[in-house]
Amino acid sequence: MSEDIINEILELKKQRNAVIVAHNYQVDEVQKIADILGDSFALSRYCASSPHETIVFCGVHFMAESAKILSPQKTVLLPEINAGCPMADMVNAEDIRQLRKIYPNAAVVCYINTTAEVKAECEICCTSSNAVQVIRSLKEKDIIFVPDMNLGNYIARMVPEKNMIIWNGFCITHHRVTSDDVLNARAVHPDALVLVHPECRPDVVDMADFVGSTKQIMDFGAKSEGRKFIIGTEMGVLFRLREDNPDKEFYLLSQGLICPNMKRTKLISVYNALKEMKHRIEIEDSILIRAKSSLDRMMQVV
Repeated sequence: MSEDIINEILELKKQRNAVIVAHNYQVDEVQKIADILGDSFALSRYCASSPHETIVFCGVHFMAESAKILSPQKTVLLPEINAGCPMADMVNAEDIRQLRKIYPNAAVVCYINTTAEVKAECEICCTSSNAVQVIRSLKEKDIIFVPDMNLGNYIARMVPEKNMIIWNGFCITHHRVTSDDVLNARAVHPDALVLVHPECRPDVVDMADFVGSTKQIMDFGAKSEGRKFIIGTEMGVLFRLREDNPDKEFYLLSQGLICPNMKRTKLISVYNALKEMKHRIEIEDSILIRAKSSLDRMMQVV
């Protein structure tokens, strides 16, 4: 059945002049069928440069929105419309407007893990890999950062010259990892390096051998002379890490490192998306234009 669905997907992809992109946290079968894998913003930038008219974005809602923002003339499909991001939902546009009233002299920076409406209210966007660089580039001393408090706290440590005003949001997957998880993993694999995402709690970050974005973790694992690694980010990255580095061993830091929304998309979801051309991502022009400005400013910095 899987082989039949794959063949159908490949045929529909040709008919629709489509490209399939998948985030590194997607299930293995979806990663295998994708034309390109990566972090959310890297995939959106790829889609903008791609000649394809249709983008099938295997990820969550804010990611497909970012692809639409950078490729407004293209059709962007999200195979599972209910694949959302709880952290992105922890802040809204009205929250940003209220923060501006309280801190009128602060620059507002939003993490890529936000809705288009929130991006439209902010000066500049950032990713986990470029957040420190983006914050350092701003002339303002006071910085409002939404929505991830863990990434915000990590930035505050790295850029102490700024006054970080941090929203109280978090990634439910990374936030559930504890220092005890690190101790337990190290007890089982004492000769392994611990690599964690800055969306983890500060005490977990403090215990890590390396802290970085999903791509930075994957690059570190590939390039490091080490042979054993404990991975502190969503379990989907293990597929690529093990495929690309068969001579190395990768262990998940915690069994809780699974994002239910990322796992919603299956092969049948991709097939239905292409067959029925669903679910189309649409963004009001007034929001899209302002949201694109926050992304454009980020790209000018990095």
